[in-house]
Amino acid sequence: MNRTACPGCGSSFPDIEGPTHPYLLASPGCWSCYGEVLNREYSDIRYYRLHRLTVDAYAVQHPGEPNPQSIQSVALHLISLYCVLERSVEPTKATSIMQRASKKKGHFFWLNPPDSRGDLTVAAVGSARSPGEHVDFIRSWAESAWNAWSIHHEQVEQWYSSIWKEV
Repeated sequence: MNRTACPGCGSSFPDIEGPTHPYLLASPGCWSCYGEVLNREYSDIRYYRLHRLTVDAYAVQHPGEPNPQSIQSVALHLISLYCVLERSVEPTKATSIMQRASKKKGHFFWLNPPDSRGDLTVAAVGSARSPGEHVDFIRSWAESAWNAWSIHHEQVEQWYSSIWKEV
């Protein structure tokens, strides 16, 4: 089967026809792989523990084009990664922080995506053979995606801080 590079994460996936996300700019093969990972997480609680990081890593590796939805999506998912990976916030608490941040319409702006979105992608997670390996891949994938955006870490921290200043 032919393979093609995903326009978001850059990984190679089967060149298939199929649905994609409306603004994340993923190839059908990548989107399908992500769907399989989500199915695994939703079907078995042992895989679900770091689900928040699964969604965050995928979103920031597929930032889309500059538009209000993409801008907010990237900002919120980077804030979540910052919370979990830099501030040791529990993933469920990061979801609450994202919900609070999402009320700040028009507060965020487009961050130019890095050329490389990280060394690991959803393709690596899709190859996990056990719940433990899956969780390890998720953690490594999230760290890889977060580190890829290092040029914008200071801005993400400023956004996070501004959420708490307006209490």
